[in-house]
Amino acid sequence: MSQTAEPVVKTSPPALREKYHCLIGGKLVGAESGETFPSFNPATGEKLADVPACDARDIDRAAQAAQNAFPAWRKLSPAERGTYCRRFAERLRARKDVYAALDTLDLGSPFNMMRVDVASAANQIDYYAGLGSELKGETIPSGAQTFSFTLREPFGVVAKITPFNHPIMFAARVAAPLVAGNTLIVKPAEQTPISALEMVHDLKEIFPPGVVNVVSGDGPSAGAPLVQHALVRRIAFTGSVEVGRAIMRSAADGLKTVSLELGGKNPMIVFPDVDLDRAVASAFNGMNYTWSQGQSCGSTSRVFLHSDIHDAFVVKLLEKVKTVRIGMPIDEKTEMGCLVSEQQFNKVMSYIEIGKKEGAKVMIGGGRPSNPDLQRGYFVEPTIFDGVEQRMRLAQEEIFGPVQSIITWNDLDQVTEMANSVMYGLTASIWCRDFSKAYRMAQEIQAGFVWINDSSKHFLGVPFGGYKQSGLGREECLADLLSYTQVKSINVNVS
Repeated sequence: MSQTAEPVVKTSPPALREKYHCLIGGKLVGAESGETFPSFNPATGEKLADVPACDARDIDRAAQAAQNAFPAWRKLSPAERGTYCRRFAERLRARKDVYAALDTLDLGSPFNMMRVDVASAANQIDYYAGLGSELKGETIPSGAQTFSFTLREPFGVVAKITPFNHPIMFAARVAAPLVAGNTLIVKPAEQTPISALEMVHDLKEIFPPGVVNVVSGDGPSAGAPLVQHALVRRIAFTGSVEVGRAIMRSAADGLKTVSLELGGKNPMIVFPDVDLDRAVASAFNGMNYTWSQGQSCGSTSRVFLHSDIHDAFVVKLLEKVKTVRIGMPIDEKTEMGCLVSEQQFNKVMSYIEIGKKEGAKVMIGGGRPSNPDLQRGYFVEPTIFDGVEQRMRLAQEEIFGPVQSIITWNDLDQVTEMANSVMYGLTASIWCRDFSKAYRMAQEIQAGFVWINDSSKHFLGVPFGGYKQSGLGREECLADLLSYTQVKSINVNVS
């Protein structure tokens, strides 16, 4: 890995606010208790800011504000609601560098990639803002004396609980529930709350009071009361399987509608007929080393290589990984930053030790970068294990860090079985020049999102979501918008 000491080319650092507030009912407020918690820069260990530590009282205030705003908001046409959302997308683009830099400081991902996150959020907002006309029902033949039709109506108050790995990208994705006519409470991850709390200033200027509310806090104090609140009828969560299960259990008491986008242990299956250079680039890009340091549910963390190409592929992949420039995330030349927290760092390092003990071979990486300038942060080198066997924890469990496993295969049925043997089923990548063979495998793979001769890319309008314990529901498409509505049937006696 490239760790040469070159001059740091920083973006202009954003001015951190002296005090950060939540947004409740159109007002910038602190926690009712007055309590705060610190957010740290994971690249340096320095404290960035204190943010409100919300609890059940603040969640109740936010839910009441959202409920009060709901009647007027739902009466607007979908086009009018979309117009508000487009204004917000414009504001995100105008302040792209501010949001990107805040996420870089709070998360540790490279500044240039956080710019991509802001653009992605804005593009998705525009996409949903234009889908309002699809919120339509049906007319149903019911006989000579009855006219039957359906309406799609909003739930009311919706909660979105977002993950740490792409803070502004997920927190700013407000358009689907709003265009559908709901009001919203957003709770960002406690590890990376700052960009969402910066976002409140733009939301306050653009949306009517109470339509969008933002609260910060940890899972037990803020997340659990949000899930349990009686006024919250629909919950969208992106994060770990463990927390997703807890949310489902808690939401069951209120029979709430829940969508979950959870973890992945995603296979990339490489056949011997491929263009090696393209496939190697896909394995590298699909692992998201340079976007999120492997902290992505869609990362291609299991690479299944046919034995005929194994050696040549591994050599090329190692050459590719060696070129990665690891550095301070705010440096515009940096290609790979650090992990989000000490807890995440320790988790990843423990899995690296587990892999060694299980008998897998470290081909590259496996520790901190040697650059002395990076020793205070939670940096981990891109790590590739070879000789991984399906029985190993390295091949079964989501690590959520820059650790990639190489598994060798020869038999088609066997590799399909190995790919499907984990509890996850989010994404898969198949590399094969024989389309009929690749298509048959795509049908057999238990994953909700499959690439053939590609990886990592998302496409607006194409449903994204998982099978098995990778989640419930689909995002980034019309089905996501419709999931924020309820169907009402109306039957009219015309006699």
